[in-house]
Amino acid sequence: MGELNDIMQGLESSLGPVSGVPVALDGGITNRNYRVTLGGGEYVVRRPGKDTELLGIDRETERLATDAAAGLGIAPTVAAVVGGCLVTRFVACRSLGAREVADGVEEIARLLRAFHDSGAGLPSSFWVGDLLSAYAEIVARRGGALPSAYEAALGSASRIEAALSREHVRPCHNDLLPGNIIRAEDSGRIMIVDWEYAGMGDPRFDLGNLSVNNDFDAEENERLLSAYHGHTPTDGQRAALKLMRVLSDAREAAWGVVQSVVSELDFDFKAYAREHFERLREAVAQPDFDEWLATARA
Repeated sequence: MGELNDIMQGLESSLGPVSGVPVALDGGITNRNYRVTLGGGEYVVRRPGKDTELLGIDRETERLATDAAAGLGIAPTVAAVVGGCLVTRFVACRSLGAREVADGVEEIARLLRAFHDSGAGLPSSFWVGDLLSAYAEIVARRGGALPSAYEAALGSASRIEAALSREHVRPCHNDLLPGNIIRAEDSGRIMIVDWEYAGMGDPRFDLGNLSVNNDFDAEENERLLSAYHGHTPTDGQRAALKLMRVLSDAREAAWGVVQSVVSELDFDFKAYAREHFERLREAVAQPDFDEWLATARA
């Protein structure tokens, strides 16, 4: 706790004197988050895990994305950055389960559309194919071995990104797990947290990432696309969503592989990777996969 105490002292000049003791917040397998009180106000201090820059995380991009989202009422307000730690206003809230995310899909779709259309310029980019190649190099440098499924995932990612042009680049969140979607207790509105993987990329990835991470079914996917686009989705939009679900699993699987060689956290990253490699394999094996590529490309 010595380093955290130093961080707290560094915040006193701008946020006021420390009172009480930091309270560790549950959730998250990359960083450590603490609820703290400074100057009578409550904040969340986010301490990055070791070597998180190897995961494609840029902390300045995270700050800018969080700040832009907060300006739209989508995320907690940024209060400070000190010692590489992002400090945000504490929001009394609860995270949503996957079923609750599905129930609020229209609201979440509108929040994502607002952020995508915000015009926020982020200094980092986010493309899964590039990320998978970078992760493979990191694993090799650390003396690790790539599982046999990795090459197939990289090939599938390349085929999908080739079918989906990079014409519509927007600021994106890129990590829409259930735990990153919260409901504020005071207003009841949905908010999105954990913007560390934010970057300029394909907004359709956010839709596929949200869909697959929260186990959306066909009806929920239709609601997502309709709310996001403001009309009944086209066949091309439906195909792109299905492909982005696959691309999301490629990213999650590769993330698990690289975390297994760089992270010091007590978590079974190899099992996490296997789960997503298997779901990816099953999706690509579907007879409709080539049709999705053709429809999305057209």
